[in-house]
Amino acid sequence: MPNDIVTVEPDDSLKTWGWISYILHLVVAVGAVLPGAQASIGLLLIALVIDLVKRDDAAGTWQASHFSWRIRSVLWAGVLYVLTSWLWLLFLVPGWIAWALISLWFLYRIVKGMVRMNAGRSMEPSNVV
Repeated sequence: MPNDIVTVEPDDSLKTWGWISYILHLVVAVGAVLPGAQASIGLLLIALVIDLVKRDDAAGTWQASHFSWRIRSVLWAGVLYVLTSWLWLLFLVPGWIAWALISLWFLYRIVKGMVRMNAGRSMEPSNVV
C-alpha cells in the first residue's frame, strides 16, 4: 500500500556524518556563547551543507530527524539573530543579552540532539520540546 511506513536501516556513514555535523555545530555554538572564542561562520556553513546534502540519504531512518533538527536550529537562530540585530545598533546591552540568549538556545538544541543521537533516538516533534 502506498501509505505503509517502511523502516530503512541507516548505514554507519550517516551516523558518522551526523556526528561530524553535530561537532561542527557545537564548536560554533560554544564559540557564540563564550566571549573571545568566536568560531568561524564557515564551520556553520560547512555543517549546514553536510546536513542539506545528507538529509535525503537519511530519509526513512531515525537519523533523518536529526538532520532536520540541525537545519531548523541553524535557520531559526539565523532568523532570530537578524530580527534582534537592530538592538545592537540602538543599544549595546540589549543586543548583547538578546544574542546571548539566542546562542544559549542554539547550544541547548545542539547538545540535546547529540544526547539523543548518542542514545539512538530520533528527534520526533511529538516527543521533543
